[in-house]
Amino acid sequence: MSEQPPTPAPKPAGAPEPEPIRFFGTSWLNRDNGYWLRRVGVSVGALAATAAAVLVLRLGVEGVALSDSGGGFLNGLLTAAIAVCSMMAVRRTWKVLTVGRDQLTGWMAEEKSLGAVWLIGGAGSLAAYFVRSLVEAPGEAVRRAAHRTAVEQYEKRRAGRGGRPGGKRRR
Repeated sequence: MSEQPPTPAPKPAGAPEPEPIRFFGTSWLNRDNGYWLRRVGVSVGALAATAAAVLVLRLGVEGVALSDSGGGFLNGLLTAAIAVCSMMAVRRTWKVLTVGRDQLTGWMAEEKSLGAVWLIGGAGSLAAYFVRSLVEAPGEAVRRAAHRTAVEQYEKRRAGRGGRPGGKRRR
């Protein structure tokens, strides 16, 4: 007979469930069910998307350079603007993936008013996503910390009931 994987023990009612991550579902918790293959796929996909975004930006800059509309000054200004937007997007994306979107403050928390900056800096954001995917599933640290906190709170609540699952004490 073929060996079947052991079935996981049923979770008690009210036990915290891990939040799914895009492309990974809940496989990040135990790093099973193709987690490593997905990590490689996400890394390769993010790198390919970064290369495509850089190519689009390069074509745009070359188009402005070919138009001779402002000379070297305009080309330098455009390149500097793209660099600054990319650096801002890298910093914001890294912070979102390591501490969470709800922890953003100041200019990083702006969605609509800095939308053009995030669009222009998209290549930088994708590069940050790629680098983070080499370390872990992007966003895994935030979800793992939240899940760990939820499990600790659940265990404290359970222990506070005297170990009885029903919770009511007999008199």
